[in-house]
Amino acid sequence: MTYGNTAQEHLYTNGTHPYIRAPHIYIALAKRFFPEKAALSKSQALKLVDNPDYGKASSDSILMTTRGGHRYDRTFMEAFIRPGETLQDWVARDNTPALGVIQGNERELFMYRMSHYGQDSSHMTRYSLRIDGFASLSAPYEGGEAITKFFTFEGDQLSINYASSAAGEIRVEIQDEYGQPIPGFSTDECITIFGDEIERTVLWDGDPSLANLNGTPVRLKFHLKDADLFSIKFSENEG
Repeated sequence: MTYGNTAQEHLYTNGTHPYIRAPHIYIALAKRFFPEKAALSKSQALKLVDNPDYGKASSDSILMTTRGGHRYDRTFMEAFIRPGETLQDWVARDNTPALGVIQGNERELFMYRMSHYGQDSSHMTRYSLRIDGFASLSAPYEGGEAITKFFTFEGDQLSINYASSAAGEIRVEIQDEYGQPIPGFSTDECITIFGDEIERTVLWDGDPSLANLNGTPVRLKFHLKDADLFSIKFSENEG
């Protein structure tokens, strides 16, 4: 396995599995181990665990992705889940994520991780995360823009998973292969979106059909203000 141009670290139990909402993307929740970085003093460790070696290291949980093969993307080097505020979670070999991320309800994903390793209080802790909420495209109150690469799609509607403040908003523009707004799909014609929804259909004035753009190279330009964009999806309108 390769991890791009990133620092070599001790990674265990990558737990690679397809993400339920986008099976072509594989999620890996791994334990990152620091064999010579102890957070506990010797006396603290001996009060928690019988094995003195369990007090000589520490670990946390990280997030990686892959599209298959041997290459992992480590865009985010920060811990995905930190050990926490209790000393019991700073013993060596703790904080190992269980395999899998599951959908717990309409808005949340659930994941599980070992807590209090090697102790009588050892247990699995459940964590929750917004659906698609592993990362977001975020803009401050002053606003910001982002443009995708060129791609083709199939479907007649575009939906987004987003959250904004009451002052915030999101608008989407579809551009042609020359980077120009496609008539009917410009920023000015996009109906402003604000709120907090897992799936919101993007609409433009006159309700033009996206089906006419299927197979045509396009790119998206997002205008955001005090908002987060978590994911996008092209699909067929089942209504």
